[in-house]
This record gives sequence, structure tokens and C-alpha cells, in this order.
Amino acid sequence: MYGLIGYPLSHSFSADFFNKKFREEKIDESYDLFPIETISELPEFLKTRPELNGLNVTIPYKEKVLPYLDAISDEASQIGAVNVIRIERSGDSHKLCGYNTDAKGFHDSIMPLMKPHMQNALILGTGGASRAVEFVLRKMGLGVKKVSRNPREGQLSYSQLTPDILSSHHVIVNTTPLGMWPDVDNAPDIPYSLLTHYHLCYDLIYNPEETAFLKKASEHGAAVKNGLEMLHIQALAAWEIWQV
Repeated sequence: MYGLIGYPLSHSFSADFFNKKFREEKIDESYDLFPIETISELPEFLKTRPELNGLNVTIPYKEKVLPYLDAISDEASQIGAVNVIRIERSGDSHKLCGYNTDAKGFHDSIMPLMKPHMQNALILGTGGASRAVEFVLRKMGLGVKKVSRNPREGQLSYSQLTPDILSSHHVIVNTTPLGMWPDVDNAPDIPYSLLTHYHLCYDLIYNPEETAFLKKASEHGAAVKNGLEMLHIQALAAWEIWQV
């Protein structure tokens, strides 16, 4: 068995994706959603699921899961967040190995949309997913600023998104859950009127297909993309890690 841990999980398409792939590959495995209210429940949860061989990790545990892992890949260590766990079992004991495939998923899905004038990026949100996005954008050579409702040193608040900031930061990535089903009318509080056809707005959310963030951005001429392709790419990378 494989599955996804996070809380809540009503938004996730992962179970449909993996169970379909199991059927297509004629593999006798299953994938389920495991909403756990706190990450401290993980050790006890694993005891009750000895059939588990791998997990995906989503909001809000991509960073919080790190202390529970026995090993972590170099890239996940650099990013500081994990979204895939391989469970290596030996008798009654097990070893948890953490990886990050969000970075590959984000890189491969945004790269075809990048233009030469896109030299700086704004990342909305500061959670585990934002770490993978920042890692990728910096490796691509972009300057990066994070935007938060409670900014720390070096970060921006939403009220600081001035015309000068928007005119010099042409890539905007939403890594927050704002706008995720069922709260589909919510959107990050950015000055959408300052967006132009020079901007690219990318939303890690894929449910709904067009979030309020993407709709508002598109209305002002920005190129837009949701996170569905990223989901598929990172999921296939997880599949390889699990060696199903």
C-alpha cells in the first residue's frame, strides 16, 4: 500500500492518479489518503499500517516530517522539505527515507513558459512547497522574494507589493492554499491591476483548475498555469523512488 499524509486532504487528486496507474500497470497495490491531525501521530500510524511501502507528504507536513526521517536525499536536505517517503522494511523494523520531487515537478512544468525578461520572482507563501519553488527559481538564476502575511527579515508583506516591485518581478508563484477547493473564491491579496502580459502567474493549486488567483491574473493579460502538470511529474518521480 501507498498513500498521502497531510491535513486536510479533501483537495487531493493523488489517490485517483496512483490507483489509475496501478490498474494500467496491472500492479496489485493501492493508494489511499491518510489525514493525520498532527505529525506527531506518524510513528503510531505507521505501526498500524505495516503494509505501507511509501508515502507522499503534503500541507502542512513537508517541513515538520523531517525529524521523523532516518535518511534524507541531498536535494531534499538542501530544500529543507520532503514530499516523498520510501519505507524500507526489514522484519518488524523500518527505515524512513525522505525525498523531494516537488522541485522536479515545478521545474519541468514552468521551464517552457519562461521568457528572457523574467529575471525576478515573487513567491506567495513560506511553507514547505515554497522551499522547493525557491530552490528551483534560484537555480534558474532568478532573484527571489517571498511574500507573507507575517513577513520575517528579508521577506515582503502583501502591502509592500508596490508598482516598482510588480514591474521588476515578472514571475509570481502562489504556494499558499488560498483558493483551493472548497474555498474557491479566495485569492492572495496582491495588486492584480498591476499585472501585464509580461507576467507569468503560476499556482501550485490544481483543484479547481482555474483558481481565483489565475482568473484575476489572466484578466490582466498575464500568462497563467496551474499545478496539475507539476503534480503528475512529481508523482511519476515518486513512483520511480518507490520502484513500484
